[in-house]
Amino acid sequence: MAQMVAMESIDLNDTTVTIPAELPEEQIHIETPEERYERLLRRAKTEDLSEVSGIGCLYQSGVDRLGRPVIVFCGKWFPAHNIDLEKALLYLIYLLDPIVKGDYVISYFHTLTGSNNYPSLQWLKDVYSILPYKYKKNLKAFYIVHPTFWTKMMTWWFTTFMAPAIKTKVHSLPGVEHLYSAIAKDQLEIPAYITEYDMATNGIHYFQPVTNTSSPAS
Repeated sequence: MAQMVAMESIDLNDTTVTIPAELPEEQIHIETPEERYERLLRRAKTEDLSEVSGIGCLYQSGVDRLGRPVIVFCGKWFPAHNIDLEKALLYLIYLLDPIVKGDYVISYFHTLTGSNNYPSLQWLKDVYSILPYKYKKNLKAFYIVHPTFWTKMMTWWFTTFMAPAIKTKVHSLPGVEHLYSAIAKDQLEIPAYITEYDMATNGIHYFQPVTNTSSPAS
């Protein structure tokens, strides 16, 4: 026997639309987090994401001293208020999905970023909730280079209340040279503005005195 579904009429100006008052329970499907991620991954593999990839703010740069892929994110080049954030998420998934199957690290450069580069905390929370467990589990270090007081406060708040799983993996570093103990210099490809800022701010660390190796005059 066919199942009867209660109907409800709604007046839309001069038009009356009849819709089911409620759907049978077996016809209601709530998308699981896994299904949502797989759907986004399929989109990431098929949609044109050149709008985001062309910016150059997110990319892989070599490996660290333990052979783990290094993901670089340049905050200054991320136009948070002038970009399709959904496409930004898709590009993040497109780039990282094959990498996060194993251990990896992230180097975030906060160098010369401004308010136009900051996405909302709600968007960050949504992204964190969408990314599956492998992203958090296999992330072994998250380096923040050239942090500000604002960055440190937001990082503490976010990792305390939204992302406690990565709290102990976050490291704030005052200069690029502090990365070299974990990532060899030739494995770290970063824009010139970052090293220029670093030299202007921490120039003493770049000074190497010239030593005279010749024999003294007799």
